[in-house]
Amino acid sequence: MPVNASAGIPLLSVDNIFKSFGQNNVLKGVTLNLYGGETIALIGGNGAGKSTLMKIIMGIHQADSGTVSLSGKVVSANKTAQILSSGIYMVPQEPCIFPHMTVEENIIIGFNEKRSVLHERLLELLDLTSWYLDLTRSASTLSIAEQSLVEILRGLLRDANVIIFDEPTSALTIDETKVLFRIIETLKAQKRGIIYITHRLNEVFQIATNVAIMRDGVITIESDVSNFNQEMLLKGLLPETVSGDTKTSGQEETSSRRRDGKPVMELRGYSGYGFSGINLDIYRGEILGIAGIVGAGRTELASTIFGKDKVLSGTCTLDGVDITGCSTRQALNAGINYVPEDRHLNGLFKMTGVNANTTSALLNKEETGRFFLNRKSEYAITQEYMDGFRIKADSQNQAAGTLSGGNQQKIVIARSLSTKPKVVILDEPTRGIDAGARQDVYAIIEKLKKQGVAIILISSDMEEIIKLSDRVVTVYHGKINGHFDRSEITEDRLTAKIFGVSGIETGVDGK
Repeated sequence: MPVNASAGIPLLSVDNIFKSFGQNNVLKGVTLNLYGGETIALIGGNGAGKSTLMKIIMGIHQADSGTVSLSGKVVSANKTAQILSSGIYMVPQEPCIFPHMTVEENIIIGFNEKRSVLHERLLELLDLTSWYLDLTRSASTLSIAEQSLVEILRGLLRDANVIIFDEPTSALTIDETKVLFRIIETLKAQKRGIIYITHRLNEVFQIATNVAIMRDGVITIESDVSNFNQEMLLKGLLPETVSGDTKTSGQEETSSRRRDGKPVMELRGYSGYGFSGINLDIYRGEILGIAGIVGAGRTELASTIFGKDKVLSGTCTLDGVDITGCSTRQALNAGINYVPEDRHLNGLFKMTGVNANTTSALLNKEETGRFFLNRKSEYAITQEYMDGFRIKADSQNQAAGTLSGGNQQKIVIARSLSTKPKVVILDEPTRGIDAGARQDVYAIIEKLKKQGVAIILISSDMEEIIKLSDRVVTVYHGKINGHFDRSEITEDRLTAKIFGVSGIETGVDGK
């Protein structure tokens, strides 16, 4: 049974946790105690360190220093099986589903009890929750919401003393969310402990007993939920140097949106998987920033424009030509290119040279009709970008995977620009690169802007969005909920919108 908080022993205690990945210091001394009957709402922006902390608690990552204790006993690092058997379970944001197994098999996997016993317990849980799931159904047919229910049921079936919920309502309906909250209240009454990670600040006051705000690898504020209101939570998420009256980064007001001309790209009622009803005009020679939390629909919008995902409704026009539903090859030929969020998974051929990576987007391009470039053209194009982007490599033939992260990112950008696009979408263009390479990428972006290229900048780095953007739109739950011109862009205004906070004065009427 869960340990009662009155005994003075936390169900879960993390003490002075540090964690770095290479030169990136992700956690910088995190301490947190969770007692029975508590629900701690853990909130923080993208990159604050929440996910890394949870993976350390679950034994997936090993801390560089510090300890994790369950009911007063220190647990071994990287011992996920020990963590689970000790009574802690994490319901992840992205469900882990085995598609060729049934729903029931997915829920009971990893248990040592008899299947008949587990089946009866599972039926009791379904009766308690009033959730309907056909246990004999193939998991491959489940919706994202139903997959989330499977993950939650796994945790409940384990009878865990500590349950971590990572954005559990992101795919749930209103009714399913109400049931989940009712279950959490029951767990609290049983003196279990809950860590509830959410970007929806209104949920904090519905479900939490305590709040912990995480920023830049540390917990900066921790207190009873009664000591907060939404505005205080919002301010707690902002860097200490940010003021509500702070102007943008000091760049002069720009007219680069070219409002005297027609948009190069127009989206009208544009909907796809993860976003809906997007209306946007994008102009030549401007940087349009798209800000939002992870899962808001930003990357899904970008990949759909680029033809990687299906358009569900609405239109996309480029220079007045309807390109709705075009393929990736058609998007390239029309004048759109995309620098993906994950350069390792989607952007780079690690085993091939700088030259092949830089010029690969030109292969079989409509105007060339070629499957191969002659060596002279390949050399000239590659050298142009190596010189212009200051790509450091021993030669054009050096394998791209052996270069630094910053140089790899420059190659991915160079490949996208080699097609001479009218519109380029940059999705997290500086993620995982050092400060020097970051400034080089910024210089490249500014150069593109001066050349008249329309740039859509997707970034979780608020400073980056503010520094570079001529306009910003904020996306929340797949919809645009804020438009900001250059003079209106401040960190507190953008933060309020990306967290869906309403009723707080942002200084922008109607925004």
